Amino acid sequence: MPAETTWTRPRVVTLFLALALLALPFADLSLGNHDAGAALARMLSGFLRPDFSAVEEIGRAIWLTIAFAVAGVAAGASAGLVLAPFYHLRAVRWLCIALRSVHELFWALVLMQILGIAPITGVLAIALPYAGIFAKVFSEQLDEADPRPAQVLPPRTDALSRFLYARAPLALSAMKYYTLYRLECGMRASAVLGFVGLPTLGFQLDSFFRMGDYGAASAIMVCYVVLIASVRLWMRPVLAPLWVLASAISLSLIQSPPMGSGALMRFLTQDIVPAPLRDGWDGAALLDWLWPLASDEMLPGLIATVLVAQIALALTGALAFAGFGLIVPRVTSRVGRAAGHLLLVVLRSFPEYMLAYLFLQVFGPSMLPAILALALHNGAIIAHLLGREGETLVPTLRRDAPRGLTLWGWELAPRLSGPFIALCLYRWEIILRETAVMGLLGIATLGFYIDSAMAELRLDRAMVLLVATGLLTAAVDRVSRSLRRRTNLGEKRRMRDDCC
Repeated sequence: MPAETTWTRPRVVTLFLALALLALPFADLSLGNHDAGAALARMLSGFLRPDFSAVEEIGRAIWLTIAFAVAGVAAGASAGLVLAPFYHLRAVRWLCIALRSVHELFWALVLMQILGIAPITGVLAIALPYAGIFAKVFSEQLDEADPRPAQVLPPRTDALSRFLYARAPLALSAMKYYTLYRLECGMRASAVLGFVGLPTLGFQLDSFFRMGDYGAASAIMVCYVVLIASVRLWMRPVLAPLWVLASAISLSLIQSPPMGSGALMRFLTQDIVPAPLRDGWDGAALLDWLWPLASDEMLPGLIATVLVAQIALALTGALAFAGFGLIVPRVTSRVGRAAGHLLLVVLRSFPEYMLAYLFLQVFGPSMLPAILALALHNGAIIAHLLGREGETLVPTLRRDAPRGLTLWGWELAPRLSGPFIALCLYRWEIILRETAVMGLLGIATLGFYIDSAMAELRLDRAMVLLVATGLLTAAVDRVSRSLRRRTNLGEKRRMRDDCC
């Protein structure tokens, strides 16, 4: 077989910059709000004066945000741990790809058709995609564990014993670390689920924005940032079983309207079956039904999703590469590092969907709010990871190494260029997945057409569009893995895990 073509780092960067530049002329970057300055002034005025007294039951909203996240992550991690040893099997691998390629909000919208607005809907909306993510990451961590303990076991040792006693213990530390990181992601997902009606912080934030009460909205955002920033303080591994138990009890006490009997069977046998096939197979009618769906909704949605994602990815890289020095010693002062850490914590704490929601209030409906939200959030994540790696590099530099921008440009940037590109490629799939869901805010990506189909109760059309979203995400993941394999990027496992 011919050897794979090796891609150089400049070639990869040039490719993605070229794709972003090609996408720019076709992207809608207009300002839909003609009074953006006044809207921004009103929002800033409220944000600078958070009004905690206007927020009723904020403690309950905070606790339920935690409960949904803890329960969803626990269920996802448990399922992922079961699937991880079998991830090399094609059927398991494709199942996991299918699960993680659909965004939590899309899962919530689908599950509401079966379970209604119930606690189990929110838990499963987090657990299902996270099961696919956990299975992939846990599998990689198991594969990278030292194989020697398993090699010294007796030949007749069964596979389960080998896994429990020779493989899993060696990967346990990495698994715990990744699960805690994934809990932070689960907290963001839990808050965002409030935008579709679940009783988390996102529900209250959406309500106050609709009322124009920016002081109360600011109070919600302050609580949210503090909650995310402090997760490693209040979530200790030894207390995890108690958190899971308390979350399960709290969620089980929430009253929700019951769904009619037979909702699941109706969903599987009628709702998601293409309309022309509900009375029997009719290939011609199916093509007549599928063609306008593909040409009028699927194709425009796919194009818009790719346009937004590619521009956002390029801007993400620019912000991350320029910003990682903010938290590196000898590049900035102590005050500068503290301000840089605070800025990156705030930006990476807010999920892209929530940031896009804020920007929509200022700029109006276009692709611009989505691009800015995706770039700021993902850029902050990558900048944080690169800056943390840069902090470990500084003590290893020669004593007469320069300071400030010279240190950043001549010492750190060349050393971190490989991990930087690797992290951008890891985030590419995530950016695309998040771009699709921006359609729920009215931006014309795939999510816009999925949400419209759901609102019209045309679930068969929604499922076709969801499959298209999953296939696009899976294709990008495959290309990303191929590029990482062909480019010697030198990323570290922990940086990679933190970026998944």
